[in-house]
Amino acid sequence: MIRERLTFTGAEANDLVADRFGSAGQPVLLLHGGGQTRHSWDAAAERIAALGHIVYVADQRGHGESAWVASEKYSFNDFAQDLVGMSKAIKARDGAAPVLVGASLGGLAAMLAEGALAPGCLSALVLVDITPRMDMSGVERILGFMSANMSDGFANVEAAADAISLYLPNRKRPKDLSGLSKNLRLHEDGRYRWHWDPAFLSAKNKADDEARTRIQEEILAAAANLSLPVLLVRGQNSELVSMSHAEEFLELVPHARFVDVRDAGHMVAGDKNDVFAAAVEEFLADLFVAGGKANAVTTP
Repeated sequence: MIRERLTFTGAEANDLVADRFGSAGQPVLLLHGGGQTRHSWDAAAERIAALGHIVYVADQRGHGESAWVASEKYSFNDFAQDLVGMSKAIKARDGAAPVLVGASLGGLAAMLAEGALAPGCLSALVLVDITPRMDMSGVERILGFMSANMSDGFANVEAAADAISLYLPNRKRPKDLSGLSKNLRLHEDGRYRWHWDPAFLSAKNKADDEARTRIQEEILAAAANLSLPVLLVRGQNSELVSMSHAEEFLELVPHARFVDVRDAGHMVAGDKNDVFAAAVEEFLADLFVAGGKANAVTTP
């Protein structure tokens, strides 16, 4: 499948590097989670494009090949403002606001963009294991993993794979590490480090309880304003999104569809990619073929 590389402009005139798959159809934008890159969506992007959609995968600010912002502004609102700009550019290019598939950070940015900053900038929303309220112990575990080798890095890609295996012992270690290498950057000292700006993590670690509560309330309010079609995909073993969090979200957004993926954790697309992709494909088919519906599903 043809993959076109392009660059969007973010809210601070920052470059946002993206890839585009397909040439016609409803545009779909996939946004990764914190600490990831656009390449985490490669398999899903090709599957969705094969259904007849134009698919964009973008590195968010400070991640992958996108610019590290000099201001070191990495709040959820900053990511949301970038998304508003990308969605407008996609609509101008393809004639329709994109469907947004957002994992974790990408989903939080989408709720703020559509529910607070620019209602109507998206045509539909898929939230991948993220809700406005999260389990803070899970958040701390993720931040701990990201912090562990942030300064020293890794001697090689295999060492990074070892660290991931310790963090995700239930996931089978891949034999081919070429995908993992796209999430690493080789520095002048010969060490590999994650492909994101360390200032991104510093901003998260500096937030105190009061700031986190304020941000959470802002996202809850934004979610309550969502009127577009919404799908929430949760991993049943998620360390961030409990069933009570999902139920709260479904009360805020009663028209949303919900899919609970068995034997999957926070990294739903990586743990159960086929099940995740099928849920997104069904959602898109209902929207653009059958006219849309909402229900709750637990996967087999």
